[in-house]
Amino acid sequence: MSVIYFLISISVVVAGIFLYLFIKSVKSGQFDDAYTPSVRMLFDDEIKSDVKKSSSKNKTNHLVNENQRENQI
Repeated sequence: MSVIYFLISISVVVAGIFLYLFIKSVKSGQFDDAYTPSVRMLFDDEIKSDVKKSSSKNKTNHLVNENQRENQI
């Protein structure tokens, strides 16, 4: 029975060490993302909004053209 107490205490100490090392690495910036900010400029949101605007204009123009064709018939 004393072995179980010994193993539990050792596992708690090891878990505490891992927790300490994890907190230390987070505070030192080990998990900061250095890649995304350099690539973010390649993906402009304005281009996406322009595409949406042009596609909606194309749909509107297409509908107008269909209505004009129906009126001609």
